[in-house]
Amino acid sequence: MKEYKYKINGNEYCVAVGEFEDRLVQVTVNGTTYTVEMEKSALPQIKPIARPASAASVPPPPTLSRPAAMGGGIKSPLPGVILEIKVKEGEAVKRGQTLLVLEAMKMENDIKSDRDGTVTSIKVSKGESILEGTDLIIIE
Repeated sequence: MKEYKYKINGNEYCVAVGEFEDRLVQVTVNGTTYTVEMEKSALPQIKPIARPASAASVPPPPTLSRPAAMGGGIKSPLPGVILEIKVKEGEAVKRGQTLLVLEAMKMENDIKSDRDGTVTSIKVSKGESILEGTDLIIIE
């Protein structure tokens, strides 16, 4: 069972995720257990890994692969004010390229692309105050 600790909006959560059975998984949040049905697209993909012949009696650990980014929103990692937008709709961007500058806690933060793609929509404007998790830019 994997355990994670999260802090969301100042609230702490201890989350334990059990084994997957078909599309169901047992999830315990702060001591309360839930049975969660996963969407098919959200299930981890398991790939076998190569192992030496001498370890034939010991099953290998699974390797989880994350699907490649399929497009979507670049979200704000924290609340702040948009100081500068460095891209335009229709512009091709590369992974790691600065998309905009966000002022948060009196510091300027470069918000960078997490994938290669094309900017299809800019959801914010210069000077706008935004919350954590707000979609900033959509990249396909």
